[in-house]
Amino acid sequence: MTNRKTGGADMTARKSGIMGTTSRIAALAVAGVLAVSGGLAPLMVLAQSYSFSQLDIQGNQRVDASTIATYAGIGKGDTVSAAELNDAYQSIAGSGLFESVELEPRGNTLVIKVQEYPTINVIAFEGNRRINDENISTIIESRSRRVYSPSVAEADAANIAEAYRQGGRIAASVTPKIIRRSDNRVDLVFEIQEGRVSEIERLSFVGNRSFSESRLRRALDTKQAGVFRALVKRDTLVEDRLEYDKQLLKDFYNNRGYVDFEVLSTTAEIDRNRRGYLVTFNVREGQQFRIGDVSVSSEEADVDIDAFIAAAKLRSGRVYSPVPIDTDIARLERLATREGLDFIRVTPRVTRNDRDLTLDVEYVISRGPRIFVERIDIEGNTTTLDRVVRRQFDVVEGDPFNAREIREGAERIRALGFFSDSQVEAREGSRGDLVVVDVDVEERATGSLGFGASYGTNDGLGFNFSFSERNFLGRGQVLSASLGATGSTTSFSFNFIEPAFLERDVTFGLNAYYRTTEQDNSSYDTDRGRFAPSFTFPLTENSSLGLRFSADYGKLHGVDTGDDEDDDDDAGSSFILESEEEMGGLTSFSVGYSYIFDTLNTGLDPRGGIFLRFRQDFGGREDGASFVRTEALARAKRQLFNEDLTLRAEIEGGAVAYSGGNSRIFERYTLSNKIRGFEPNGVGPRDLNVDNEDVLGGNLFAVARFEAEFPIGLPEEYGINGGLFWDIGSVWGLDDTAGGPDGDDEVDDEYYLRSALGVALLWDSPLGPLRFNFSQPLLKEDYDEEQNFEFTVSTTF
Repeated sequence: MTNRKTGGADMTARKSGIMGTTSRIAALAVAGVLAVSGGLAPLMVLAQSYSFSQLDIQGNQRVDASTIATYAGIGKGDTVSAAELNDAYQSIAGSGLFESVELEPRGNTLVIKVQEYPTINVIAFEGNRRINDENISTIIESRSRRVYSPSVAEADAANIAEAYRQGGRIAASVTPKIIRRSDNRVDLVFEIQEGRVSEIERLSFVGNRSFSESRLRRALDTKQAGVFRALVKRDTLVEDRLEYDKQLLKDFYNNRGYVDFEVLSTTAEIDRNRRGYLVTFNVREGQQFRIGDVSVSSEEADVDIDAFIAAAKLRSGRVYSPVPIDTDIARLERLATREGLDFIRVTPRVTRNDRDLTLDVEYVISRGPRIFVERIDIEGNTTTLDRVVRRQFDVVEGDPFNAREIREGAERIRALGFFSDSQVEAREGSRGDLVVVDVDVEERATGSLGFGASYGTNDGLGFNFSFSERNFLGRGQVLSASLGATGSTTSFSFNFIEPAFLERDVTFGLNAYYRTTEQDNSSYDTDRGRFAPSFTFPLTENSSLGLRFSADYGKLHGVDTGDDEDDDDDAGSSFILESEEEMGGLTSFSVGYSYIFDTLNTGLDPRGGIFLRFRQDFGGREDGASFVRTEALARAKRQLFNEDLTLRAEIEGGAVAYSGGNSRIFERYTLSNKIRGFEPNGVGPRDLNVDNEDVLGGNLFAVARFEAEFPIGLPEEYGINGGLFWDIGSVWGLDDTAGGPDGDDEVDDEYYLRSALGVALLWDSPLGPLRFNFSQPLLKEDYDEEQNFEFTVSTTF
C-alpha cells in the first residue's frame, strides 16, 4: 500500500466527546449549587432535574436512532438528574459503536450527537517476512467491511505478537494504525517489527547428579543452537515449550525412580555477546526408589484375590516407575470385567520407606459408583470418520464409566497423529448416573508426496518418488506407494494397512512389489515380484500373531555363459546359475505365520528391552518343488552408566529346505546387509572353478551382531555419537553343488565363519540419520571381498 498517512492522532479524537459532555454535565450541577440563595432554594431541585419531551439524535448513519435511544434509557417525559444523564452517556459510549458521543440538553429537547466508528476498507500488514499475510489473517478478528474497533485491533496486534513469540521471536512488536479514507472508511495497517530469533545458545542444568547434561538435553524437546541452526526449528526460546520441557524432565526422572524430583526454577539470560539465550534448569533430583512389597487387597467379598495377585506383573526390587503400575491397574480392571465384576476400580496405595528407599505398592480393589456412559460426542473431525475416533475407546455407550479408560482412549487418539489438537472431557449427562464424553479434535494433514534422493556405497546414487497417506479417506487406513531407481535396482512397491478389519482388533495388510536388480559382484540379473495379504492379531500387551499368504514370482536372467570364450573351459558363470536360468520365470505360493514379542517399543523399561520374532512359511513352486522356510531373530538393548552407554545385541538365523527341486539364487540367503566388513554378495559358497566366481548363497545362515554406542565429547546439539561393533556369522549349504562349466566340479558349501570388527560414527543430521562404518575383517576366506568403509544418507524434499 502506498501514499499512506498515519492516522495515529485520529485514534485519540474520540476522547474529545467524552470531555465535552462531562464538562457540560458538571457545569449544570455547579449552576444548581449557585442558584441556592434567599427564597430560591426550591429552584435548586429544578436546576438539577430535566424533563425532555423529545430526543434529537444526530450523526448516526448505520445505527438506528431507536437503538441509540434504547442505550440512553431516557423516555419522553421522564424526569432525569445530571447523574442519570451521565449514565446515559456511559451506556451509549460503552456500546462500542461510536467513536465520540455528546449529550446536550436544549430546553425540553435532549440532543444526542454521535460519530460512528468507520468501516474497515482494507487490512494490510507491513514488515512481516517470516509469517505471510494469509497466515496472519487467520489469527485476527478484524475484517474488511466491518466496523473498526480500537479494542479489537489492539487484541489482534497482541495475537500477532504472540504468534511471533511462539516462533522464538520474543522481541516482536506490532502496532495497529489507521488511515482515514472518504465515506467514513479507514485502512487498518498492522506495522510489524519482527525482531531476531531468540536462539538458545546453551541448555544447562544445576543440581543434576545422576544424569549428565548431555543425557538430560536428549530428554528435552528444546535443543541448543548448533552449526545447523538454520535447519533446526527447536532451538528457539519459546516459553510454552520450556513449560513442556519441565514436564518432560519430571517424567524422565519419575520413570527412573526419582519420585521427589522437582524443577525448582527455569531462567533464561542473554549471553554476554547478545547472540542468544542461556537457559538453565535448576533441579532437585532426590533419591532413587525401588519397588518394595507388592500386594492386592479388596473391599468386596465377591473378589477372588488370588486371581488378581497372579495377574499383577509388578515385582519387588525393580526401579520404581508409574508406568508398570498403570499397566497393572489396566490389567486388573480388565480381569474384573472378564469375571463379570462391574464398576470395579483398582487404586494403587503407595507406602514410602525412606530407610531402605523402597515404595510398597498395594492394589486396593473397590466398587465405584454406578455411573454409565450415556454417549460419546465427537466434534471437529471434518475428514476422519467418527468410528475411527470412537474405536480408540474401550468403552461404548451403555458401558460402566471408567475414568482411566477414558484417559487411555484420549492418549490413543493423540497417538494416531491425525489431529493437531485433541481434547477429551467427561461431563454429567441427562441424569446423575450418566456421563457424556466430549471429544473435540482439530484435523491435520496426514498425506505426503515426496521426491527423494539417496546415496550409498553399495547402491550408488538413487532417486525415488513416493506417496503416502496415513488416514486414507478418513478411515484410519495407511496407503503408500513408491517408485525408485538406483545404479543397480529399479523397484515399485505398494502397501495398504487396515488397522481395524471388520471393526475388530485385527490388522489387515496388503503388500506388493516388483523389483529388477543387477546384482553387485555378480554377472546375472533378477526379476522379482510379490503379492502378500496378511492378518495380525494381538495376543498380549507385548505379543502378536501374524498370518499371511504370499504369491511370489522370480526369474534369473543375464547369466554370463562365456560363449565368446571358445577356448576357455573355465569361462562364464557356474553351471548352477546356468541351470537356474534355464528354469525361466516361476511363481510360488506359500502360507506362513509370525510370532512377535516386543518390549523395545511397547515395554515398560525406558532403558531397554527385547524383540523376538519367529516365522515360518510353507509353500510350493509351479515346477513341483515344495519348501519350508524358518527364520528367527532376537534383539536386545540396554542403556548403562546413566544411559550414556547403549549396548545392542542381535542374533539372527534362517533355514530353507526344498524337496522335489532345488532352491534358486534369490530364494537362498546371502549375508548382504547382515554382516559388516564385506561387500554385498561378497561372502558365501562360491564356484571357484569359473572366471566369474559368483556368490551362490546358501540355504542356511546365522549371524550375531554386537554394538556399543556412546558420546564422543562433541556438543550434544551436533547429534554425533561414536560406536564399536563386532559381527560374526556364516552362510552355507546348497541343494546341488555341481559347479564348473560342465557341472563336474563341486562347489565348497561348507560352514566357514566370517567376522569383522569396526568403529562407527552415528550422526543424527538435519538430512536424516547418517552412519559411517570403518571395519576390518578378522575371519574370512581368501575369495571373500572386503568393504572397509560404508555410509548411507537419504533425504526427501
